[in-house]
Amino acid sequence: MNIEQYRDYCLNKKEVTEHFPFDQDTLVFKVLNKMFALASLKQWEAGTGFINLKCEPEYALELRERYTSIKPGWHMNKNQWNSVYIHEGELSVDFIKSLIDHSYEMVVKGLPKKQQEKLN
Repeated sequence: MNIEQYRDYCLNKKEVTEHFPFDQDTLVFKVLNKMFALASLKQWEAGTGFINLKCEPEYALELRERYTSIKPGWHMNKNQWNSVYIHEGELSVDFIKSLIDHSYEMVVKGLPKKQQEKLN
């Protein structure tokens, strides 16, 4: 997966917007103003790119045990966020997309019911 594929995949989800709230390096995707994915553009360009994605805590641990490319979320709550290293080649594009979907769904589940209804 390259950065354009990642960006397009995230932006094609309902009510998703992109932001640079921290600096000009960290690209953040939000659903209804709640963050579900972020990545450092500089890291990506350097060939060490990763995406921070929200994850159900037990599933997060399972993924970390199974894949060396998935580590506790860098600069995030380690219980609920994973860093998914893209350039290590261990993970297929389809699997990475499924992890992005899971993160999006986790955030949507935490939204108020009215906002969830807006997405249906």
